Amino acid sequence: MGAGSSMTRRRAVPWVVVGLWLAALVLVGPLAGKFGGIQQNRATDYLPDSADSTQVARIQDRLPGGEATDLVLVYHRDGGLTAADRKTAAEQVAEVGDTYELAGTPRGVPSEDGSTLMFPVSSTEPGQDEEARTAFVDGVREIADGGDGLRVEVGGPGALTTDMNKVFETIDGTLLTATLGVVTVLLVLIYRSPFLWLVPLAVAGAATTLAMAAGYGLHELFDVTVTGQSGGIMTVLVLGAGTDYALLLVSRYREELRRHERPYDAMRVALRGCGPAILASSGTVAAGLLCLLAADLNSSSGMGPVGTIGVLSALIAMTTLLPAVLVLLGRRVFWPLIPAFGSEPKARRTVFAVMGTSAARRPRTVLTAGAVLLGALALGTLGLTGDLKQEDSFTDRPESIAAMDTLAREYPERGSRPLTVMAPAGRADAVVAEARATDGVAEVTPGREGDGWTEIAVFTTAAPESPAETRTVEALRDGLDDHGAYVGGPSAQRLDLADSEARDRSVVVPLVLAAVFLILVALLRSLVAPLLLLGAVVAVWGAALGLGGLVFEPLFGFAGTDPGLPLLSFVFLVALGVDYGIFLLHRMREESVGGAEPEAAALSALRTTGGVIASAGIVLAATFAVLTTLPLVALVELGFVIAVGVLLDTFLVRTYLVTTASVLLRRRLWWPGRLSHAPEPARPERQPEPV
Repeated sequence: MGAGSSMTRRRAVPWVVVGLWLAALVLVGPLAGKFGGIQQNRATDYLPDSADSTQVARIQDRLPGGEATDLVLVYHRDGGLTAADRKTAAEQVAEVGDTYELAGTPRGVPSEDGSTLMFPVSSTEPGQDEEARTAFVDGVREIADGGDGLRVEVGGPGALTTDMNKVFETIDGTLLTATLGVVTVLLVLIYRSPFLWLVPLAVAGAATTLAMAAGYGLHELFDVTVTGQSGGIMTVLVLGAGTDYALLLVSRYREELRRHERPYDAMRVALRGCGPAILASSGTVAAGLLCLLAADLNSSSGMGPVGTIGVLSALIAMTTLLPAVLVLLGRRVFWPLIPAFGSEPKARRTVFAVMGTSAARRPRTVLTAGAVLLGALALGTLGLTGDLKQEDSFTDRPESIAAMDTLAREYPERGSRPLTVMAPAGRADAVVAEARATDGVAEVTPGREGDGWTEIAVFTTAAPESPAETRTVEALRDGLDDHGAYVGGPSAQRLDLADSEARDRSVVVPLVLAAVFLILVALLRSLVAPLLLLGAVVAVWGAALGLGGLVFEPLFGFAGTDPGLPLLSFVFLVALGVDYGIFLLHRMREESVGGAEPEAAALSALRTTGGVIASAGIVLAATFAVLTTLPLVALVELGFVIAVGVLLDTFLVRTYLVTTASVLLRRRLWWPGRLSHAPEPARPERQPEPV
């Protein structure tokens, strides 16, 4: 009776787990559908609360009509505008004024050579509604139309924000479709089964739904900032990390099916064997991402909990739903390569066995050569260009960027977009006078008033985001600080962004290293092994960033580096790279506990986990490489560095460097734990004395 009831419970558990998941997906599905609607992509959504430019944006929100949508209509003809061109421009600008409520009458500013005429246009009619802003910009673009040699472009901060939002609106769908396609192809190649690949892919889809619903809940309950960037990266993390966990579990489950007759028993042993490694792996990623909460930038601090939700959703799905589905499907899911009970896998010399043997023959030579290679690649960071300008943020240049290029070329004597100064109403005149006396200022125009503040537009003599304009922004802030005024606008926002990124690197990087180190110490019960893994992943980060420096400008044609690239790539490469080290060293520790000598334990661990780590690394690198297909330079750079770093980590660092270092360190690798001490020699059995 006891055996029968136990068998019944075993059969019921997987069905209960699947049923609970189906019920949960029905409940959270509507919330997941709202995830895209909460993403915020204004520049101020990325900036810290304390930044001057953030204060300017918030004060603008409180002015009559809220934050203005500023556009610039640019009319240009090579060789000079004709009288008919000027008439067309005047008529179209008048039509814009008749259609929308503008802040003042637009005044045309001709270029010195007469080839260009620009009309600054500002409106508070759209208010804070992003759809209304987009409709306003699109409506102005429909009215402002050229032809017959007359080129008309609509630019300005409002148009740039609209173009950016349109890109982010397409990211989620494009990213999800592309990532699913890449993962599907790789799983089919890895499993060589017409059915098995569907299981982890379907479970990853369930994890993605759960993560999106949880992300929506984070935003609603705790006001966590969710940007298009963090939302896209969360999707990549769920699919990439989740597939990695699935590969490790399925590989161990296949092994145990040869030793256990019932799939339920095989899965239980598999979970007990690789569960700690998966748990520690997800723990390091989550801990590393949560360190971003200490960042000053809203976008970075928001990415921490959003990314953590993605990783934890993948962990929960791959350790509950995936095992349940595999047990229910039984051995036949592996068809045609079904692991039979009592069988032995075909003995074959794998490439990882060959690599491990070659590394063990000359470990010092291999370790030195690998370290020199990583160091040489890291020198490529010297080729990283300066911070990425706003007009260089797109891989395909939208109309707003084309307008900025025209303005910069045709109006070299003045900036094409103003700085925005918010002055206390009682000191507006003094602020205007101080601004006009500042070096690098071309024009100062007072604007709206309300809520105790006056909005002032300040045009500089320098091009946007140039070193000269940066000096003007800093001079304005120094001179106006005593008046209680704030200096903002797109150029000031980029300056605040770069300053905050530098501050965040000095705070977050040590926190990430400390958090990951503590988790590794708890898992591996050693101080030396965690230091080895951390040193390896930091070296990989430097080499991957150096490769970026070698290709971003010469090969990809990028005109700068996103200020957030060093910090975000460090967090992801350290957290994700340590994953593979955990898989390898955890298996190495198992072999050592079982009595294997240090060198044999290292080579056995590489032989048994090398294929899984390689498969997981390829999948993770491929999912992040999908980011390089998107039209934003920042995401292309991030995807490239992480993908290259994961591949370096998988095929060079884990396979050769960590293995050879383990062979050289021998038992010292586990110091000061119990495994660092040589076992006592076995005492011979005492034979009874003959009578």
